Amino acid sequence: MRKFDGIIFDVDGTLTSSNTLIFESFRHITRKHLNKIITDEEIVALFGPTEEQILRDWFKEKSDTVIKDYFEFYESNHHLADIYPGMKEILEYIKSKDVFIGIFTGKGRRATEISLKILGIFQFFDLIVSGDEVKNHKPSGEGVNLFIEHFNLDKEKVLLIGDAPVDILAAREAGIKVASVMWDCYAVDRVKQLNSDYYFNTVVELETFIKSSI
Repeated sequence: MRKFDGIIFDVDGTLTSSNTLIFESFRHITRKHLNKIITDEEIVALFGPTEEQILRDWFKEKSDTVIKDYFEFYESNHHLADIYPGMKEILEYIKSKDVFIGIFTGKGRRATEISLKILGIFQFFDLIVSGDEVKNHKPSGEGVNLFIEHFNLDKEKVLLIGDAPVDILAAREAGIKVASVMWDCYAVDRVKQLNSDYYFNTVVELETFIKSSI
């Protein structure tokens, strides 16, 4: 009997090494429109709302122009991001086993689709829940519940895979199992304190677990 009928992935830091792209996209905006450079830590502190919402709150009446600049930079510099080696093969394996695959990310729909399509993995996902599809962002479990309800799944057989503390908290709120991947985690100590159900230090470790679980 397989353990999981549905698996939900976070994007940044889990499927994709996209933090550099995100940081540089925000720095491009602050250099161009504020004549200042912000640090990685300052950018991480903004995370929660989608990129568009952050920029609308930040730039107000100028936000349409800034958002256009942000996404032009994000898309044209996507060489700064990549899928982690081995993750595409994991998605292919899950798909071959008729397990539902979802995305739950704080990214907006536009950025999410740009990344998944450029990296060649958009077609694997049965449902994408971005920051634009929920009223309450992570650490709320709203996006997890949308996935469960959409496919009428048993919570006991759903797994969320992410790299951040908010992924653990969202899974806990929704009542499902959670796996923390540590290969690009920016909050290692906090993630360890929150006691995920599973921890994986490499993509190979995750692949072995997936193949033994579905």
